[in-house]
Amino acid sequence: MANTYTQIHIQVVFSVQNRSSVIQNTWKDELYKYITGIIQNNKHKLLAINGIPDHVHILFGLRPIQSISDLLQDIKGCSSKWINERKLTKGRFSWQEGYGAFSYAKSDLPNVINYINNQLQSHKKETFLTEYIKLLKQFGIDYKDNYIFKPVDLNYFVPDGT
Repeated sequence: MANTYTQIHIQVVFSVQNRSSVIQNTWKDELYKYITGIIQNNKHKLLAINGIPDHVHILFGLRPIQSISDLLQDIKGCSSKWINERKLTKGRFSWQEGYGAFSYAKSDLPNVINYINNQLQSHKKETFLTEYIKLLKQFGIDYKDNYIFKPVDLNYFVPDGT
């Protein structure tokens, strides 16, 4: 698009189905590389990706050639298929429906990148649900409790970082 100039930085957060803690350290880096490839193939710029066994944070520069929902459908669908084809989990893997998307100014990026890179330390003090609701409130997003990611019955916290 000639003469189109944008600076759009988006953090997305999404969870494993039922917030099950199934993303293992043994393959999470490969998953993140795969997701990075999806983002780059769609002409967006990855700035940070990290998470813990039950959810993922991604910060990227969004080009106005694709909607966030279409990009997330691609990321979640293709990465689920990638995990299932490699039989990386016991049973069928899927991401929970929905996601959070939050926009940031360029001046905010160092703090957001640091926050994403330090997910393990952050979640030693705070659950995913607490973190997610805090983001929604910080951005003034109205939400209904029954539409927040389904809670997992056990282990809101990372057991030992594995």
